[in-house]
Amino acid sequence: MDVMRFADKNINQFWAYIFTETLKRLGLTCAVICPGSRSTPLAVAFAQQSPEIEAISILDERSAAFFALGVAKATGRPVAIVCTSGTAGANFYPAVIEAKESRVPLLILTTDRPPELRECHSGQTIDQVKLYGSYPNWQTELALPSPEMGMLAYLRQTLSYSWERTQSPTPGVVHLNIPFRDPLAPIPDGHDLSHLLANFHPEVFFAGITNFTPCPMPNSPSSIPQSERGIIIAGVAQPQQPQEYCRAIARLSHSLNWPVLAEGLSPVRNYADLNPYLISTYDLILRNQQLAEQLKPEMVIQIGDLPTSKELRTWLDIHQPLRWIIDPSHQNLDPLHGRTTHLRITIEELLDKGVEFSTNASEYLRLWCDAETKVRSNVGATFAKMEDLIECKAAWLMSQILPPGTPLFIANSMPVRDVEYFWQPNNLGVRSHFNRGANGIDGTLSTALGIAHRNQSSVMLTGDLALLHDTNGFLIRNKFIGHLTIVLINNNGGGIFEMLPIAKFDPPFEEFFGTPQDIDFSQLCATYGVQHELITSWDHLQQRLNPLPNTGIRVLEIRTNRKADAKWRKDNLGKLGGDIS
Repeated sequence: MDVMRFADKNINQFWAYIFTETLKRLGLTCAVICPGSRSTPLAVAFAQQSPEIEAISILDERSAAFFALGVAKATGRPVAIVCTSGTAGANFYPAVIEAKESRVPLLILTTDRPPELRECHSGQTIDQVKLYGSYPNWQTELALPSPEMGMLAYLRQTLSYSWERTQSPTPGVVHLNIPFRDPLAPIPDGHDLSHLLANFHPEVFFAGITNFTPCPMPNSPSSIPQSERGIIIAGVAQPQQPQEYCRAIARLSHSLNWPVLAEGLSPVRNYADLNPYLISTYDLILRNQQLAEQLKPEMVIQIGDLPTSKELRTWLDIHQPLRWIIDPSHQNLDPLHGRTTHLRITIEELLDKGVEFSTNASEYLRLWCDAETKVRSNVGATFAKMEDLIECKAAWLMSQILPPGTPLFIANSMPVRDVEYFWQPNNLGVRSHFNRGANGIDGTLSTALGIAHRNQSSVMLTGDLALLHDTNGFLIRNKFIGHLTIVLINNNGGGIFEMLPIAKFDPPFEEFFGTPQDIDFSQLCATYGVQHELITSWDHLQQRLNPLPNTGIRVLEIRTNRKADAKWRKDNLGKLGGDIS
């Protein structure tokens, strides 16, 4: 497609051409466009950049932002999101927060009215400067489009810097507020652009613009303090190269002879053969108070964010071991405020720098491994004989039956906790994704669709409230390329609140915390043209999850009893790890 097709019509369109061409050369491959008038120049310019930049039109701004978040998670590359002026950009806010907290690169492009139409009730105009507070890595308002080479160079340089700041020093959000005067459509505006166009040479103007590659931070220690009572925590992580990431952790574990406590949201559990010292049942083990005391550590190497487990966090907080946090971000990753050293480096880079290790095996390691064997056996035996549709079995079963390499999005609240408790170590290479930055339920479906777009057939595990909170995500269906199966745990309400003390107080519990919605999901799916099927047994679920379809969106609904689910957890979580001392 001729990307200069409308560039000679007016200065807005030429400015937008420079804008999109610069981003294309920097490496942008996907732009999500929300409909609106003020964003017309950018929408037209992005459409002209196809197929190098895939421009996707999405109606709902909140869904659009979370879809872009999902694409960025899956690809590891920044995604641009465009909207019109007014409250449109405010709907991006939840995804901006999640992107910042989970370190995902997004380029937010809010278009705006020019300065003379602000603060005068001109309509669809709000204060969009620094709209997202302190959440962006960087933010600015661009100058109004101008037909001067110096200003075009300013635009090019600002975009290059913006692209860099989406990825460095820590991936996150850059917000550009972009004012346009009329005319917004590619029609003449009275400017004579002939001299500018005659002297504009793209091969010269864009020379030297290449994709930015973040440089690793150089600091690293020369040796790791020796201890026979050390553990490695493989925390919440979504690395772009999961097998290499898991190999590096395995090398560290083998060198130190330390166990690896692997969160269910870490890829380590899905490459289990790499590490014989893998501990997946630490939450259940640490509920045994006698064993928890025997297992107290002296030294901890934490890779990425801390796991979700409250038991693990409390245990670390009580014993306050020395702790190294291995992560290249510049953020503070220690909510326990312990004796912590942040090493701003990846685990792969740490090992490549020739750090020296201790090599002594220990009774401490054997104690961890024996406990894992016993508790994992207890979990397997318990679920193998369970025929009732209890919601926590879904995570255990899925860890064994998904097709190899399946991208899996795990919703917040109970699904992430059931994955941490029960996801069985395997060698399937499942690619787990999640929004554990701010841990909200907003944008669940849209994020999953973004991850699945142009990807391997994918799966989402979610509760009913998280899905209902984002049903506008189904509007993406006609733009979506690929397949997503949604495993819906429908317990008609907020199951996680059943685990909290407030559950004993009804009223007001059921109305204000349980919040049952009484939705017929078969009718909801029919409204959006999405396939729906009610799952009647675990064998039925297994048949539907392997193999997966190649196209479309479908919902596999598992109806469970919220009260019974909560009672089962309360009765069994402690028991599963209680008889292994």
